Amino acid sequence: MNAPALRGGALALLAAALFGISTPLVQSFGVGLGPFTTAALLYAGAAAIGALLRKPIEREARLMASDTPRLLAVAAFGAVVGPVALAWGLQRTSGTSASLMLTLEALFTAVLAWLLYRETMDRRVWAAMALLLVGGATLVLDQGRFGGTQLAGLVAVLVATAAWGADNTLSRALAERDPGQVVMAKAALGATATAIAAWLLGEPLPRLSAGLVLLAVGATGYGLSLRFYLLAQREFGAARTGSVFAFAPFIGALVAFGLGDRSASWMMAGGGVLMLAGVLVHLLERHQHEHTHQAMQHEHAHTHDDGHHNHEHEVMPAGSHSHSHRHQPARHSHAHVPDAHHTHDHH
Repeated sequence: MNAPALRGGALALLAAALFGISTPLVQSFGVGLGPFTTAALLYAGAAAIGALLRKPIEREARLMASDTPRLLAVAAFGAVVGPVALAWGLQRTSGTSASLMLTLEALFTAVLAWLLYRETMDRRVWAAMALLLVGGATLVLDQGRFGGTQLAGLVAVLVATAAWGADNTLSRALAERDPGQVVMAKAALGATATAIAAWLLGEPLPRLSAGLVLLAVGATGYGLSLRFYLLAQREFGAARTGSVFAFAPFIGALVAFGLGDRSASWMMAGGGVLMLAGVLVHLLERHQHEHTHQAMQHEHAHTHDDGHHNHEHEVMPAGSHSHSHRHQPARHSHAHVPDAHHTHDHH
């Protein structure tokens, strides 16, 4: 596996661990709270950590006015629909099954990345998506045995995965921007919208202890996790980041078990095994061929040792830096992933 894939995989796995731990904690400390209140607290914490992690303009590209429509869509899907649906569903189904169902986020992300960005989807990737889909269907059948409430909760979690899949795919175009600024803007928009909705619906205020815990969970499981997710997308594209991130549900299921959730069944275990197999099949993909780079100009953080940034500076900056730069046409062959420099077509 090449260096960008290794870096991207490590960042996505770190994002997955933080988000996976957050899911059973949200279920535990969100008891008695409305879904909009829970979402508002989570994203208020994420906005705070995003503001703290902003980089100087010479190190990372700023958000631009042209990013506003995409940022609003990302906030609507990822910071309103996703967390509200998850918070509602977590109070009506088991933490283990809900955590495992979140694996389907990888399926939605990969399919949308293929449709919108034409990211490569070979037979191995389609096989991985099929395993994820069958595993998710097994979980739905398992929860259906316990009646309508459990099933409704799991369907709400499914809605959250679809919303976050759309969020992940749309945010790919923001991956070259300062991740701290993207996290802050998205989270602030989401926290504001859900707080207003919670007030209009008359949802109860949280206890101080629960509120502080949810703010902390939001800062780490939603703020830091999103930062690492965006950096991973920068390294190796939306679909592959989504596949590594699919380890988050398994981490969450283990944490839920550690917190006392004993709802696991043989059918649930079977669905989890199918999903884990789908994640591993996708990660074993290797993509290499001769390809052409068209001339392009863009702005993002970069270094001069990656084989794609060989432009000159009067004084060469040390380490990663950001400015508008131009790439000359080139043709070569190497292992690569669908990052910002490898969006070529495949016939």
